[in-house]
Amino acid sequence: MARLTKRRQADTKAIQHLWSAIEIIRNQKQIANIDRITKYMSRVHGMHPKETTRQLSLAVKDGLVVETLTVGCKGSKAGIEQEGYWLPGDEISIKKKNTSKQEMSTYLRFIVSRMKERAIDLNKKGKDNKHPMYRRLVHTAVDVPTIQEKVNEGKYRSYEEFKADAQLLLHNTVIFYGVDSEQADIARMLYKDTCHELDELQLCKNCFYLSNARPDNWFCYPCIPNHELVWAKMKGFGFWPAKVMQKEDNQVDVRFFGHHHQRAWIPSENIQDITVNIHRLHVKRSMGWKKACDELELHQRFLRDGRFWKSKNEDKGEEEAESSISSTSNEQLKVTQEPRAKKGRRNQSVEPKKEVRNSMAIKYMHLWEPEPETEAVSSSQEIPTMPQPIEKISVSTQTKKLSASSPKMLHLSTQTSNDGACQNMCHEKYTKTFSDLKDRIKADHKRETERVVREAIEKVIKYEFNGSLRIF
Repeated sequence: MARLTKRRQADTKAIQHLWSAIEIIRNQKQIANIDRITKYMSRVHGMHPKETTRQLSLAVKDGLVVETLTVGCKGSKAGIEQEGYWLPGDEISIKKKNTSKQEMSTYLRFIVSRMKERAIDLNKKGKDNKHPMYRRLVHTAVDVPTIQEKVNEGKYRSYEEFKADAQLLLHNTVIFYGVDSEQADIARMLYKDTCHELDELQLCKNCFYLSNARPDNWFCYPCIPNHELVWAKMKGFGFWPAKVMQKEDNQVDVRFFGHHHQRAWIPSENIQDITVNIHRLHVKRSMGWKKACDELELHQRFLRDGRFWKSKNEDKGEEEAESSISSTSNEQLKVTQEPRAKKGRRNQSVEPKKEVRNSMAIKYMHLWEPEPETEAVSSSQEIPTMPQPIEKISVSTQTKKLSASSPKMLHLSTQTSNDGACQNMCHEKYTKTFSDLKDRIKADHKRETERVVREAIEKVIKYEFNGSLRIF
């Protein structure tokens, strides 16, 4: 008798699509019920709702999707039990993303900076926590600087711990100043803003980081998972390109492309898929609308190219590799340069050269450009082939000075026997240049003096003329 074998009933390709649908819906902090799954499968994969329901039931029978009864906690279905679907396995369904402390600290620093802005008003309205009676009423003292210090030191292990400290700050303020005090109202606003920032962080970490860091074209970088692109229409406005942040009942939370990247809850009937022909939308093509569409096209190009934002932490390994390569090449270059430098020093020790140092030429060398037809190279154009200490030479007098047996500098070109004549030509050229500069400065000074004297005389004559008119 043949043995019965257990076979899979659901289609493997459909199961993978169902897994991605459940994961995306769960990432949007929503219950993955049958309605949301069928809408996703119909929109993304073109699967009929009946086929989606059949494949989902088969996946549940195969144990590849877990079906549970979940109670809604917001919207019109708050407190109502509804069927929800999860990915199989505790390591997949209830897993927490492995967020490093460094990454968590980066996100929390943005929130603390917002808290510090609100805490300025709290410190102005309230007393210091060093008040003598403060410790008698408050068990565990905490303030925004304390929270910031813990963030910088990476002491928070989860976002719940950070939220608990923000709630403790509100609790201490209410205990010390009273429930109806002005300080308590400010602390409530501080806690409310902190909770909102944490909700935005949990909604999409990529959007949270980029909206705070604000690199170039930050709104064009794709998120993981990608946001659905739609045309959204606010009351009194036309259709506008936007990203879907989350959905709740018949309302869609979108963030618009464009200059300000505003957020809004839009009714689902005012939402059109991004693939809809623009001519059917009857939009008014203003400058802002065109800029928003340009940003949409850039975002779609980033999606096609798979171009995602890379943080500094991700690029750190690449930078270290590049730095190691560059350091190795520098060491090799140093090794190859050393024999050449020694050879140059031997040649210079055999034939010492004469150098002419002009004090004015050294001081005002930046005031002119050397003529291209001059073949001789002056002492100011010498460069060291090795990082040797430069000799300090007195420039108080214009004298010719013999170089030492081991000079510190190397010439750019080969010196011939007529070096002295070339250097004398440079000396004469520089002397003539400085004399012309001196004459030009004197002429400018003379003209400026004459102008000032002339203006003063005109003012005196005008003043005397006005005085004579008043007498008459």
